[in-house]
Amino acid sequence: MSPLMLSVSGCRGVVGESLTPEVVSRFAAAYGSWLRDRAGTKRVRVVLGRDGRAGCGMVHAAATAGLLGSGCEITDLGVAMTPTTAVMTDFYSAEGGNSTSEYVAGMVLTASHNPQQWNGLKCLLAEGGEFGSAACAPPAASAEEIIARFRAAAGGNAGLYTGWSEVGERIEDHSGTEAHVDRLMRALEESGLTDMASHLGHGVRVAVDSVNGSGSGGARLLLESLGCDEILHLHADDTGRFPHPPEPTKDNLSQPGGLRDAVVNAWCDVGFAQDPDADRLAIVDELGGYIGEEYTLALGAMALLSSSREDDRSPVLVTNLSTSRMLDDVAAAFGGKVLRTPVGEANVVEVMKREKALAGGEGNGGVIWPRVAYVRDSLTAMALTIYLLSPHGAGKGAKRALSRLVASCPAYAIHKRKVDLARRDDASPAVAAIAAAYKDHRVDLQDGVRVDFRDKAAWLHVRASNTEPIMRLIAEAPTDDAAAMILDEAARVIAG
Repeated sequence: MSPLMLSVSGCRGVVGESLTPEVVSRFAAAYGSWLRDRAGTKRVRVVLGRDGRAGCGMVHAAATAGLLGSGCEITDLGVAMTPTTAVMTDFYSAEGGNSTSEYVAGMVLTASHNPQQWNGLKCLLAEGGEFGSAACAPPAASAEEIIARFRAAAGGNAGLYTGWSEVGERIEDHSGTEAHVDRLMRALEESGLTDMASHLGHGVRVAVDSVNGSGSGGARLLLESLGCDEILHLHADDTGRFPHPPEPTKDNLSQPGGLRDAVVNAWCDVGFAQDPDADRLAIVDELGGYIGEEYTLALGAMALLSSSREDDRSPVLVTNLSTSRMLDDVAAAFGGKVLRTPVGEANVVEVMKREKALAGGEGNGGVIWPRVAYVRDSLTAMALTIYLLSPHGAGKGAKRALSRLVASCPAYAIHKRKVDLARRDDASPAVAAIAAAYKDHRVDLQDGVRVDFRDKAAWLHVRASNTEPIMRLIAEAPTDDAAAMILDEAARVIAG
């Protein structure tokens, strides 16, 4: 039996095993009742999107029932990217909704990069930010409250559901993709990156692998709106069946005829790979080289830091403890600084909002730009990368080669390993062993244990995953061999 994953990232499980109709409906109702208590006398509206993966029909129906039964109104976007759902949550809260009578939140039905058989529920709030009520995931404390309600209701109502007269109603809205792209195009101009966003793509040829997920329509609309010369779109249908394992890793994009081959064969300047809910982005250069997800955030930060119209504050970027130190190097080049948080988008966003950060994200290909939404957004990452290459953007009259741009960044090697866990708590002895063994170095215990070595430009992070029943071991160092040696040594420490 697969485990049910409950964390700051929401609820995930395998459909028909740990993720049953009862579990889905109860979790949705737990969220709905929690929202209802926060709303006071206001009616609650939940903006609902789904990543479109095959088999999502049951999850969608059960989540709809749970939300309606808890007294929430639903605005159903249908198949929609996670960041699109956030943008529309923001729209209904700040622009389209009646703030005197409605409390607006969001929910996405997605298992992100997890394999086909997985699905889940991710919660979104619309609770303020420097550029309006940009939607974001609930902070850790709020997520724990929702999980507590879900657990307390096992086998009974426990106050989750309303009577017949308070049951909500569902309406549909299919304008999300256009609203998302429009908001991003405005952000590119209002931030000072460009005076005319529709010219950024001129002279740039792009290939995209949307893995038959929810990002297909948004990717094409964005690239057309930017004016890209050529768009080669792989796996862009709406079947929801993944043509290869959905996580945009090097191996998954290197199959014959895949994205790396497509970029080279079609003479593209860049290749983009989305995950199923389109909040993450991996990048391939013009030579077919897999740049990967760690560079996505560094490139996005480089683009935003180069803007001349942002305010005069020392720029702040926020990321998690497992993200490459490339971001620190990029920030330092522009007089900025990086703050680090436990892994989890909600943790990053909480600090971003507190510090009024320019941008943030995670090293899994997730760029968060508050001008668009306080969630990771593959469309934002695409646009910022194109800006760096564009003769009408950072190229200042000449198109730049992505491989050369990447070569100008400080290079590190990052290695990752996984260890299966029966329970999340089973990672605790390993964390304690690592903390004790490396106590003479800089040890951070916010999330598992991170060790920053005093005698070398390297770090190690050991933690239990929020979204899978595994323990992650991650090390970064100047070379592949050095990173691998750190993980080998950590494995020996854990084994005792």
